[in-house]
Amino acid sequence: MSNYQYSQNAGVGSADMSVDAGLRSFMLGIYNKMALGLVLSAVIAYVVGSVAPVTALVFGTPLKFVVMFGPIGILLVSSFVMRNPSPMASGIIYWSVVSLLGASLGYWVLAARVGAGVDFLTIGKAFFVTAAAFGGLSLFGYTTKKDLSGFGTFLIMGLIGLIIAGVVNMFMKSSMMEFIISVGGVLIFSGLTAYDTQRLKHTYYALGGESRSMAVATNYGALSLYLNFINLFQFILALMSGGDD
Repeated sequence: MSNYQYSQNAGVGSADMSVDAGLRSFMLGIYNKMALGLVLSAVIAYVVGSVAPVTALVFGTPLKFVVMFGPIGILLVSSFVMRNPSPMASGIIYWSVVSLLGASLGYWVLAARVGAGVDFLTIGKAFFVTAAAFGGLSLFGYTTKKDLSGFGTFLIMGLIGLIIAGVVNMFMKSSMMEFIISVGGVLIFSGLTAYDTQRLKHTYYALGGESRSMAVATNYGALSLYLNFINLFQFILALMSGGDD
């Protein structure tokens, strides 16, 4: 997984990569898989947040810890254990993370149902703002000839800082810190969207059309963009709902 997730696989080429038919097909496969992941997450979130027995099972039992920490555990374990994953293994990783994050998003559905600081209109607005921002940023990353690799390194450092700040604020419970984290999250994942899109272009050319590697790269590419979208959505939603999580 480390070969694809937040890695710099190749430098910026001199050719106009945006007109390559093979590249368009590769990127379309990634976007399609990402879109299917978002649909599955939305369905799972609705079921978890609106069907009482499922809500009780997910949020009222130790299963909630699997939902909370499962995606991070899967990504960490796979990055250390699976040095050369197969298309099937990388696909299992992708759909497992999508399913668990979908379950965790059920919190927002539940919060909207009970009127806990957010409503469905706000969720809808946040989604469309996220979709518009993501589309524009990904298009920029796809078309720009500027090398974003150095920018990506800075963003990864910022992401680590954001995670640390989030952990600290779990104990501080500062509304101001929460607001700062949300703003920082929007900026970081906006940048990562453009960076990852360009990185995936470079990955396509570095792989040279090898089918097995391309299949794995499609799964991990969809995972990268999916994670950027979901995190961007949640930070935007937190800002639009006044930070009441």
